[in-house]
Order: sequence, then structure tokens, then C-alpha cells
Amino acid sequence: MDYRNFDMKSNSQVDVQSVDFARTFVANVFSWMFIALAITALTAWGFAESGMVTSLFSQGKLNILGWIVMLAPLGFVLALSAGFNRFSSATLILLFTLYAVVMGMSMSFILLAFTGSSIALTFVSTSAMFGVMAIAGYTTKTDLTKMGSILFMGLIGIIIASVVNAFLGSSTMDLIISILGVIIFTGLTAWDVQKIKRIGETSQSGEMARKLTIMGALTLYLDFINLFMFLLRFLGDRK
Repeated sequence: MDYRNFDMKSNSQVDVQSVDFARTFVANVFSWMFIALAITALTAWGFAESGMVTSLFSQGKLNILGWIVMLAPLGFVLALSAGFNRFSSATLILLFTLYAVVMGMSMSFILLAFTGSSIALTFVSTSAMFGVMAIAGYTTKTDLTKMGSILFMGLIGIIIASVVNAFLGSSTMDLIISILGVIIFTGLTAWDVQKIKRIGETSQSGEMARKLTIMGALTLYLDFINLFMFLLRFLGDRK
């Protein structure tokens, strides 16, 4: 995402006022992230409980509607990233909200595939890991840029490996991808929080601040969702 390449001040340029701006900015980012997660969770639950999730399958395989629902989140992410400079903050908020809804629809199948207790355990574990790394990223004085660049390259690697394994169907490769996925998104959480904090320290205001808030929330939302999904491969008990 272009958001991760946004110019930042160095730590030596940060003053007291910048710290106050950063706290407010980070708080707003997390607020929107939590709102999006709540929308996704409620949508997934409603879609599964109503039985609408079965409309995505035909004879045990995804039908055309199912593929649309599964691929739609990617389209929303691309639209949000590509339209950052052209769209207003209100448009970004609308797209982000719709994205959270569609993501909930695409994730509703896990409520049918996994037991409720294992999903709850995975959510608690994800929240704990995410929270620890978010605090680490916010408080550390170490520049995580180099680590983040390596992790981002690793992310590209597991995406390619996942596509290849979709055809190979190797359980060993799937296990390796899952382990690397947990490691990568755990580290990315700390890196992204540090980036968001430093963006807040640049004292952006008005329309640009609102747009950066949504993009920051989207970044952390993706970190949380992906960490949850990779952990579910380890902790989830299938029905």
C-alpha cells in the first residue's frame, strides 16, 4: 500500500505538540479499526446464522456469487489505495465501511467450519498478540523501517507461495505458510503502528488527516484479520 511509504519526520524533529497530535491521530485510527472489526464480526455472524452463507456454494463448491464475495474485498482494498488522492474522506469512509461488510460476508464460512470455542480462543490470542505488538511499536525508540521492509517482502513471498500451493495442495507448504504468516503479521503490526504514530507527529490536519486516519485503520485492520486467519489454522477445531 502507498500508505506505508508516506513521508515522516525523524524522531529528532518531534516536539511536545507533535506528540499530542500523534496520540489523537493514533486513537482515531484505532477507533476506526475497532468499528470495522465490529462490523465484520456482526456481518459474519448474521450471514452465517441466517443461512445466507449457503447461497455462496453449489454442490460443495463456490458458485459465481461465492467467488464475487470472496474476491470483492481485494477490489475494495485496491480502490481505497488507488483512490486515496482523488477520493474525499467521506468516500473513503463509505468504501471502508462497505469493505468491512463484504469481508464479514466472506469470513462467515469460518463460523460453520470451526467450533465457536476455538474461534473465541483464536480471537483472544490474536487480540493479545496484536495488543502487545501495537504497544511495542508505539513505545519503542528503535527505527523499525528495515525490519518492516523485510517483513513486507516476506508478505509478498507468502502471497506467491499461497497461490502456488492452491494448485499443489501441499499440507507441509500450508503449515510453513501459516507459521510465516503469523510471524510476518505480528511484526508488521509493530511496524505499522510506529509508522502511524510518526505520521501523526507530522501534525496533518483537516481533510488529509481524516483520509490518513482511514488508511491507517485499514492497514491495522488487515494486520489483525490476517493474523487471526493464520492463527486459526493452528488453534481452530473443525466441526
